Amino acid sequence: MSRGGAYFSSEELAEVLSHYDIGAIKHIETLSAGNRRAPKKIIVSERGKYLLKRRPRGKDDAYHVAFGHAVQLYLEEKGFPVASLVAGSNRRDTALRLNDRAYELFEFVDGIRYDTSDEAVTDAGRQLALFHRHLSDFACSWKPLRGSFHDSGGVRGHLKTIASERGAGRTDTSLWRTAEELMALYNSCSIRVNELGFDSWSEQIVHGDWHPGNMLFSSHKVAAVLDFDSARVAPTATDLANGMLQFSIVAGRPNPAEWPEYLDEKKLSNFIAGYREVITPEDGMINALPDLMIEAMVAEPVLPIAATGFFGYMSGGVFLKMIHRKCNWINNNRSLILEKAQI
Repeated sequence: MSRGGAYFSSEELAEVLSHYDIGAIKHIETLSAGNRRAPKKIIVSERGKYLLKRRPRGKDDAYHVAFGHAVQLYLEEKGFPVASLVAGSNRRDTALRLNDRAYELFEFVDGIRYDTSDEAVTDAGRQLALFHRHLSDFACSWKPLRGSFHDSGGVRGHLKTIASERGAGRTDTSLWRTAEELMALYNSCSIRVNELGFDSWSEQIVHGDWHPGNMLFSSHKVAAVLDFDSARVAPTATDLANGMLQFSIVAGRPNPAEWPEYLDEKKLSNFIAGYREVITPEDGMINALPDLMIEAMVAEPVLPIAATGFFGYMSGGVFLKMIHRKCNWINNNRSLILEKAQI
């Protein structure tokens, strides 16, 4: 199976742009950031600069799109940093459907990618809390999507696929063992989180994919939060745990086998400190954070690895073993993580 990303054909691009009243097109270039299954183009016209995106399959149905747009428009009204949606030439709909595909056009936001600075990490935590605060009373006419990476039958199913002879790693017995060990760790974490009261925690709209790649920054502050494809209803602790994980991951070298197992303790502290400037999480949620971080780490790569044997351009076997090492570090450093989370 090809690991290349999706793309726009010239005919498709011309047809899509004909539905927007943005004037004569001056320049078009490809933007390779983000989900490779969601192709993006930077459009420069006589009326401004825009970002065109085609939604990936599985998140392009009318409900997903309408719900995500309702959330974005609500946040924009609150003054939260999002990229403004551009309505089609009919002036009513912010989503365009053509040939059973969904397209979105945004006003382009000037900014830079995450620069790893302490200020950027702290503001990412602060903005997550503001996101949660703004959406705590959000209501819409659609029944929201529910669920998360916690205690997920889907995650377990993908791990079983990887561990079986039908999995992409069927010639690598060490990969089977890694998947089985991750399954045992995932299950024990799920049990602990449930015992801490997960089912009794209040739920609301969460982002579902809070990580540096879904943000633009300016002067070490979040200039825009991007990609609302995973927005759903869940306890806010799922977003918080995932954000803490994503902003403290230490990678660096191209080969995941060379990534260290530890997390960046300072970034972990900065992220949760920024969040706590706005919201103080309940004790039960705080105590569940190490387990939720492990669950989030296991959940992220297992679907593509089960389906293709790869995570992005990286070998699924190598990547999953790196995940296992990092999960073990979190598991063995619970006290440290909880100390950071309670500052």
